[in-house]
Amino acid sequence: MPPLKFCKRLSAVSAILLCAILSQPVLLRAQPVRQVQLSHFTLQSSAVIKAGGDSLSSVHYTPPNYWFPVTVPSTVLTGLVANKVYPDPYIGMNNMLIPDASDSFNRKYNLEQYSYLPGEPNPWKKPYWYRTTFPVPAADKGRHFQLIFKGINYRAEVWLNSRIIADSAKMVGMFSVFDLDVSAAIHAGEENALAVKIYPLDVPGEPATPQLEALDEFYENGGPTGDIGKNVTMLSSVGWDWIPEVHDRNMGIWQPVYLRTTGQVVISKPRIVTELPNLPDTSIARLSLDMTLANNSAQSRQGSVEVTITPENFMGEPISFTKKEALDPGGEKTIHLSAADIPALLMHHPRLWWPNGYGQPWLYRIRLKWADGSGISDDTSFVFGVRTAGSTATMVNGFVRRDFFVNGKRIHLTGGAWVPDMMLNRDRQRYDYELRLCRNANINLVRIWGGGLGETDEFYELADRYGLLVWQDFWITGDTNGGFKGSADWPLQSAVFVDNVINTIYRIRNHPSLLVWTGGNEGHARKELYDAMRDNVANLDGTRPFIPCSSGFSKAPKEWKASWPDDQPAGVYSGGPYSWQDDAQYYRLVDAGKDWVFKDETGIPSQPPYNTLSRIIPNLVPDKNLPFPLNNTWGYHDACTGNGHYDTYYKAMVDRYGAPANVRDFCDKMQLLNAGGYRSIFEAAGHKLNETGGVMLWKLNAAFPSVIWQVYDWYLEPNAGYYFMQRACEPVHIQLNLDDSAVAVVNRTYIKRPDLRFEAQVIGMTGATLLKKEGRLSLDTTDVKKVLSLREVLSQAQGISFVLLRLTDGGGKPLSNNVYWMSPGHDFADLRSMPAANVQATVQATAKKDGYTDWTIRFTNTSSRLAFFLNPQVIVGGDEVLPSYWSDNYFSIPAGQSVTVKVSCPVAALSGGTPQLRLEGWNIRSEDLRLIP
Repeated sequence: MPPLKFCKRLSAVSAILLCAILSQPVLLRAQPVRQVQLSHFTLQSSAVIKAGGDSLSSVHYTPPNYWFPVTVPSTVLTGLVANKVYPDPYIGMNNMLIPDASDSFNRKYNLEQYSYLPGEPNPWKKPYWYRTTFPVPAADKGRHFQLIFKGINYRAEVWLNSRIIADSAKMVGMFSVFDLDVSAAIHAGEENALAVKIYPLDVPGEPATPQLEALDEFYENGGPTGDIGKNVTMLSSVGWDWIPEVHDRNMGIWQPVYLRTTGQVVISKPRIVTELPNLPDTSIARLSLDMTLANNSAQSRQGSVEVTITPENFMGEPISFTKKEALDPGGEKTIHLSAADIPALLMHHPRLWWPNGYGQPWLYRIRLKWADGSGISDDTSFVFGVRTAGSTATMVNGFVRRDFFVNGKRIHLTGGAWVPDMMLNRDRQRYDYELRLCRNANINLVRIWGGGLGETDEFYELADRYGLLVWQDFWITGDTNGGFKGSADWPLQSAVFVDNVINTIYRIRNHPSLLVWTGGNEGHARKELYDAMRDNVANLDGTRPFIPCSSGFSKAPKEWKASWPDDQPAGVYSGGPYSWQDDAQYYRLVDAGKDWVFKDETGIPSQPPYNTLSRIIPNLVPDKNLPFPLNNTWGYHDACTGNGHYDTYYKAMVDRYGAPANVRDFCDKMQLLNAGGYRSIFEAAGHKLNETGGVMLWKLNAAFPSVIWQVYDWYLEPNAGYYFMQRACEPVHIQLNLDDSAVAVVNRTYIKRPDLRFEAQVIGMTGATLLKKEGRLSLDTTDVKKVLSLREVLSQAQGISFVLLRLTDGGGKPLSNNVYWMSPGHDFADLRSMPAANVQATVQATAKKDGYTDWTIRFTNTSSRLAFFLNPQVIVGGDEVLPSYWSDNYFSIPAGQSVTVKVSCPVAALSGGTPQLRLEGWNIRSEDLRLIP
């Protein structure tokens, strides 16, 4: 399968209104403000193309037929894979059929033989040229033109119409936006030619020993010396224990390129700040707005800034006003507009942006225009939310705990780390699928891990819309910057790092989803860079906190300033555990406090389900010298990672559930480990809801097809742990505390819950009732109450028993269901001999909306026994539809009861056959039911 690659769309943050301003009077001679994405390029190595930029950027240059067509954004390797030069590195062991950027690595593994360039054993050592042509209308003569590169890696030289626009000393660093004035070089009314020379990383880095054997015990994250850290780039591209080395280190034009056409006055660096001055009263919001106006003409300008604010995802009245300004010739002017001077910026009864689970993420769009005697010169818009973000630090038994607040309310953070796609092949649709999966899981935060990216505009725009808070690490890790290895002297060019920091702050500071900046992952930068991060967050953003780093490992000197603005320690801690743990262990860790007062990294290996396994491991024939069903392809796809953690994980499955009979049995039993582990991580934190700041996974997603540390895989298949996390993080939740066997009810919301009703039942494997209790309770906001102890009945139970928990509101509406399987000594081998149950499925409703088909399905257990661990799937053409968004899955149904769930599938994924519902489970017969699309 080729790597995922789609055309990227214009993000809302930098979106320009593309239509002509038809409403202006003719005497203004209004011209449209346009932003056109340049997507169709050709690609070739400078080892082959000997011509210089002046020739290549001439419209008279005729590219030979050995240039490769590519769709930008595209890294060099992505382009070559798309053109069948190299095999798809996501699949099997194909990545070891591609040369690496490191000469020594190539020699060690004999990869030089795979170079496609004659006489060049390392195809990534010399720069690559990207070339395209595009027309500019004659009517645009004399207008202002900007060529905008949203992201290159690692250096670039830009030529337009035989003129050099920028050199590789200016254009450097993976996370800067480069906005180039090309007005003097554009030929209006003619074809124009653009040539971009992309240079590889200054230091490609030495990868670690690749994971060629399953169950190896150690992988050197960032390579043996961490020297990838000498660059300002995606540090994990040299290889980590969840991603192999990316052989070209993702050199290329990895973000969109735009040609923007305006009048002579251009708006830039807009910043909107929203305040709620009377908290906890939120009926008034005070807005302020900053922007820079650049007059690119030789004449002074008298004109107006026109501002319009309209609801984006709800109905409401717009706000608009105009502010007159005078601009000097050829100069810039920063203007500040506030509610003190502009009454319209004092909003009454605003709709607030809330994170997932706490309310709706209401959004507004602000549109900014500059108009003068020449007409509309610039016209731009972006989306924002009315919300505040804050943080405090509290000492808890010798450990600092960090708390975060949105709109004055403390948010118990639940979520996990987000890692980049191996070859940066996510587009807007892929981001939408993945972030919708995160929202569906009931989590409220995604952490952009410091060895990855400054994520794309599309990512933040969708996080805004889905109510997902974003935790943004800067690009520092202990594995490259001196915390564990590497050096604090890296990256080598301080100015490049600081410029990338500043650019990133400007680019994403208006997003309501952005909660916090951190100085990096598991380590800290040298003081020069640390101070630059902290100071620029304070001065250029100033609306959200900065904390030193995403771990408790950062031991910066005491004289350094700490978090901003409170000057307190970070109060968050990584360090796992990352291996499989007994479910009750998480309760012991949370009850002890310490680094679990706020745990921002923990997880388990999390084997994917059977349905996608053959796509991850194409050769599923096991090696008899390895634990069944492993072979060494599993190792390359991370079965060996985590310093032996997969071995522990496998052993726990065998000890508890018995040796697997076949690959399917192996996957099914691993789902039981996933379910218990992920549920316990979040329920253990939830039972101390008001004593912990939050808990986050290492990690949520996958960088490539992997078998470790993810709640959904690279093919977007959730494992059972995803749904047990989804259940554990639901707004109102009933659970069994594994530290004291108490039934507890958790209210994560700021809404009181009176007159709730709970039911607890303990049954044997044959269905015999060992205990049944009912009761009522009421919950305050963000409240936890224990309602019943099951210690005695569970201590006396023989063999396998099940705890069935149910919570409803006063009217009987289901709020939460939970099922636990228990056994003395954790011996669950007899689960395979559970008496059979019978479940009937009825489709109650079908609907289509916004490109999705939704079904409401009622499952009824018509037998006298528990139907255990049911996994419904939507099937088309014999394959599961991915992604599918289930309101619940891997659920169990008590005898005689029913469960109603909803599933939503993209219409585009339903083509190719009649959708069917496949129902599988631990003790039911698998069957398919026709669905009406």
